[in-house]
Amino acid sequence: MLYNAWYDNTAILVFVFLSVEILSRGLNKVSYFDSYRGLPKSVYIIFFAQIINRFGDFVLPFLSLFLVKKLGLSYQDAGIAVMLTSLSTIPGSFAGGKIADHLGRKKSYAFFQLSAAVCLFFCAFSENPQFIIALICMASFSNGAVRPIISAIITDVLPAEKRKMGFSLSYLGINLGVSLGPLVAGFLFNRYISLVFIGDAVTSLIAVILVLTNIKETLPDYSDNKCLNDEEKSEEGNVFSVLIRRPKILIFLTINIVFNVVYAQHSFSLPMMLDNIFGSSGASNFGVIMSCNALTVITLTMLIAHATSKWKPLSAITIAGLLYAIGFGMITFISSMPLFIISTVIWTTGEIMTVTNFGVYIANNTPQNFRARFNAISSLSWAVGAALGTSVMGRYMDFFGVKAVWPLAFCLGLAGAAGMYLLESHSNFRVSRAKELN
Repeated sequence: MLYNAWYDNTAILVFVFLSVEILSRGLNKVSYFDSYRGLPKSVYIIFFAQIINRFGDFVLPFLSLFLVKKLGLSYQDAGIAVMLTSLSTIPGSFAGGKIADHLGRKKSYAFFQLSAAVCLFFCAFSENPQFIIALICMASFSNGAVRPIISAIITDVLPAEKRKMGFSLSYLGINLGVSLGPLVAGFLFNRYISLVFIGDAVTSLIAVILVLTNIKETLPDYSDNKCLNDEEKSEEGNVFSVLIRRPKILIFLTINIVFNVVYAQHSFSLPMMLDNIFGSSGASNFGVIMSCNALTVITLTMLIAHATSKWKPLSAITIAGLLYAIGFGMITFISSMPLFIISTVIWTTGEIMTVTNFGVYIANNTPQNFRARFNAISSLSWAVGAALGTSVMGRYMDFFGVKAVWPLAFCLGLAGAAGMYLLESHSNFRVSRAKELN
């Protein structure tokens, strides 16, 4: 029976992969790859650095298992430790953003990525749980600092009309690395646990060398506002005063929190839903779902980025909200793996459209002298959404059950889509009104 379930799920995944691959080739025979041609060298270097770095992201996927099985922590203590490592990325992101906007992208990237590598390297030679957890938190702080720096580099080197392709290529690099890294880490975990930390450190070092030797400093001359739209011109003040003067960014980030409350259910509520339906095979079926998610991202990111290259970011994210609503909402009524696979492809398509357009909207509406810091603030909306999506939805499930999650997810997805649509409509109205007055 277990063999048959594995066989059926594998067949489904193969079918999905072949279907999306045929679809992508059929819709555009040569060329959506053309959309990625002619980009600055720095963007390609970031793409390869993301692959290398995320391929070597060995520690975090197995962190809870390592803390319990290798260090002997209780589940409760392991949970607290994992929470601390996640929270460490938030101040790291703010620190990285501020330093990158003042001292430069290249130096900041190298410093924080090397810091993460050093912390992880020393973890390999320690057996003290407190010391290892402290080092991992420091590494998470540094990794959190790197993310807004990468976004700032992509924004610096690309004009507004090319940024979507730059962000989508970086996103593709992340997923290519993530899709392969855990396989290697899983092999090392039971045999050579120290190599999990050393491998993570080495890949971080390789990424740093790649960036240092191939990317020139991209920090803009803040006094030069030529060829910039009004939203990207340098401004005086601190990051909070500038942010307050841009209420549409605050509204956008608030709506994004709603999006992430919905998205968080793919890793929080969905495993429990599958367990309720399939019993002992629920965990393996969830693995199939995650593999389908990765295959869809890898296969369709280029196609979707190409197909929506002329779309405004808010238009694409509005559609993403509808796909979240449909993909997660339909789980209310389904009970077979083929339908769960279809659901996964739908909400993953929404994920792709959100991720590839989110950074573009932030970039196009951020003063050039605050790019890294605004990217740091924007990352907070993802963290808050994920936190609310687990804590609040957990309480909700206690009262109403896991099946009741999906109608709520449907409503929240629609609300998020409506919010993005209204924000775009208001922005378009202001632009047309300004043209009339001029």
